Amino acid sequence: MKKIILTGGGTAGHVTPNLALIPSLKDRGYEIRYIGSYQGIERTLIEDAGIPYDGISSGKLRRYFDLKNFTDPFRVLKGCIEARKLLKQYKPDVVFSKGGFVAVPVVLAAGHYHIPVIIHESDMTPGLANKLCIPSARKVCCNFPETLPYLPQEKAVLTGSPIRRELLKGDRLAGLEYAHLTAGKPVIMVIGGSLGAVAVNQAVRGILPRLLAEFQVIHICGKNHLDESLEGTPGYAQYEYVDAPLKHLFAAADLVISRAGANSICEILALRKPNVLIPLSAAASRGDQILNANSFAKQGFSTVLEEENMTGDTLFAAVTETYSQRETFIRQMEQSHLNNAIETIVGLIEECAAG
Repeated sequence: MKKIILTGGGTAGHVTPNLALIPSLKDRGYEIRYIGSYQGIERTLIEDAGIPYDGISSGKLRRYFDLKNFTDPFRVLKGCIEARKLLKQYKPDVVFSKGGFVAVPVVLAAGHYHIPVIIHESDMTPGLANKLCIPSARKVCCNFPETLPYLPQEKAVLTGSPIRRELLKGDRLAGLEYAHLTAGKPVIMVIGGSLGAVAVNQAVRGILPRLLAEFQVIHICGKNHLDESLEGTPGYAQYEYVDAPLKHLFAAADLVISRAGANSICEILALRKPNVLIPLSAAASRGDQILNANSFAKQGFSTVLEEENMTGDTLFAAVTETYSQRETFIRQMEQSHLNNAIETIVGLIEECAAG
């Protein structure tokens, strides 16, 4: 039986693409193990999926001053020793890394044992962790055409991001029923995200009466961001977080308002949902969401509204204009060759595992 080690962690975005690959890897007969941090978010997600999990020590390599800069290198060194021990024990045929600093010791250990490594970069430009991993990688997968110049030409592969099969199996009527909405009026789904949710939530709620005159609204607003004064508003459903029913809510949506995290927008692309992207500002991030959103706009997949320019009027205009042009956006998304990411990446894994 072929063996694969998956790694990546720190945020859900470093784990969910790995989860999306697991069913196809199982179909091809792979024995799968996961290496992540001791108690990161990846541990819960992976163990819930029934995949054997090993934790290693992990530290963050920062470009700015922090007292942890004096201790984290020792954590990274310990992680490298632990990763070498695990790879020597399991002898995988291939390693697939989704990034995050916990993946660095695993990738370096694989390089030490000459185990082929495939890594995936979600954002427009590689983060520091993946920059450290690229020299040890056989192939580097990415989401955006603009990323290719940042990668070694002989390693770079434009794949898109793996999307969970389950997300593609939603039922529109089940979504409408779950949100207590009707079938006769178009639906906007708002995904505030865990970072910077407040600005999007406030903007949407500020024009809610105008939106509800033409649309129904499903609002996933993030933890502790429910507005009790809006409970029971006809045509409006709000949730802190949605798990299993999310596929049905996506199926019910005619348009999506979202931040521009790489995994989120790749899910929107796979589902062919016309969308308005409101990327996190450069002041609140390293600017990757702005680059992600602009790439999708350039490819004809999205309307972009920068947070600095977001008012009630500009948001309402972006929504109504995007909805009026929804068929054009859907056609562009249908023509994208980034919709077969799982098949493409698993094909690369098979090539590497075969030697």
